[in-house]
Amino acid sequence: QVQLVESGGGLVQAGGSRRLSCAASGSIYRIDAWGWYRQAPGKQRELVAAITRGDSTNYADSVKGRFTISRDNAKNTVYLQMNSLKPEDTAVYYCNAVFLWPMKVEYWGQGTQVTVSS
Repeated sequence: QVQLVESGGGLVQAGGSRRLSCAASGSIYRIDAWGWYRQAPGKQRELVAAITRGDSTNYADSVKGRFTISRDNAKNTVYLQMNSLKPEDTAVYYCNAVFLWPMKVEYWGQGTQVTVSS
């Protein structure tokens, strides 16, 4: 079992920055990939950024160049640094952890609200 707790959400003005954190506890040593997703009202949840055990990263086109995903293995924490925020970034942001062996299993955090005002 893995528990994920997000923090860092809040209200920020357009053009501003925010850093989200996702602290993991439990059986985390075999996590194969981490991800940040977001869900805006009336929209489907979408992948924002992901990082693998090998530190490969990928980003949604809408956040490339503005957001950065990183992790601190010593703290069992994954971060999402968000810069140049836009009102369309407003959403609930969720942390995700994926195990691939012996079968794919995913864990989710409870979500943290990010609101960007214009």
